[in-house]
Amino acid sequence: MNYLKERREVLNTAREISAAKMVIGTWGNVSIRINDQPLMLITPSGMNYGTMSIEDIVLVDEKGNVVEGIWKPSVESPLHAEIYRNRPDVAAIVHVHSTYSTVFAVARKSIPVVLEETAQVIGHEIQTAPYASCGSSELAAHAVATLGDGKAVLLANHGLIGVGKSASDALKVCYIAEKTARVAMLAHILGEVNSLSDEETKLLNINFRNYGQEKH
Repeated sequence: MNYLKERREVLNTAREISAAKMVIGTWGNVSIRINDQPLMLITPSGMNYGTMSIEDIVLVDEKGNVVEGIWKPSVESPLHAEIYRNRPDVAAIVHVHSTYSTVFAVARKSIPVVLEETAQVIGHEIQTAPYASCGSSELAAHAVATLGDGKAVLLANHGLIGVGKSASDALKVCYIAEKTARVAMLAHILGEVNSLSDEETKLLNINFRNYGQEKH
């Protein structure tokens, strides 16, 4: 069995989105791109995250054909593959159905940049892609077009996609998006939602890239 480190990363991330109640049952999915190859590791379709093992993670090519594994890959494999084809900078994708983000997806509204951490980690409003049925090529095309060069996109009446240079990065995007959606909704109840300006968002995002320090 190949790519044990990457398989473990996919499995651990899948278990975390389940434990964090960002998905229910077997919904949601996680994938990692294999460096310098048209391959990705992705969670299998319809399998409980609590009983899933690294052997259950499926290796597929860019057309969705199983290269290694005994299970069917996630029905959203075409969506993941299309993002990887169009975004060479993306190395991992996390798809969740977290409550507050999904509210915005159902309302087909963008999650605004109302928090500094949203500006820092994501750097843009999270727009909702037009509706298409799950697993379809139309959904993949809509998601890619709406995502552009961003970090997150909502799928209408469905959920949230976060992308990153690792599964932990993509998962962080999903956590921040969910917190932002919740805060924006609560602020709306108080009567006003004040978003950061484009200039403020850009500056915070740039500064965040140089945040922290390397431990020697």
